[in-house]
Amino acid sequence: MNQRARISMSEEAVTAFLEGSRKLQLATINPDGTPHLVTMFYGLDEGRIAFWTYEKSQKTRNLERDPRVSCLIEAGDDYAELRGVLVYGEAKRVDDRERVLAIGLGVARRMTPGVADELLLPYVEQTGRKRVAFVVERTKVVSWDHRRLT
Repeated sequence: MNQRARISMSEEAVTAFLEGSRKLQLATINPDGTPHLVTMFYGLDEGRIAFWTYEKSQKTRNLERDPRVSCLIEAGDDYAELRGVLVYGEAKRVDDRERVLAIGLGVARRMTPGVADELLLPYVEQTGRKRVAFVVERTKVVSWDHRRLT
């Protein structure tokens, strides 16, 4: 077995890692072809990465032009602790207000663990007026867990 295969996570481990993490690095493509890379809190929509952002943001403009994304979620400080999942896919825009708010609430829950929904809802409803949401349809997943090397 090669080293790459040794450190790859199972589908169940990938799912657990995505469920247990809060932030990702989101890469979209700028008009000049360069990457636009930002840190985002995210939620999950039927197991798929979901996020919301302002309708006029650079990432929204980029995704309207080219929906391809890379989403990197990682953990660990030392080499032997490094874990991560890299999801390649297409971001599908969500405009339905109810669904945008539901995705926003999922994101807000991850931003502020332990805060009751009734305290989060005013924030979600207020900021949700100018936001759209995206759900990432996976085309490829790469994972690693260096803890498996020992």
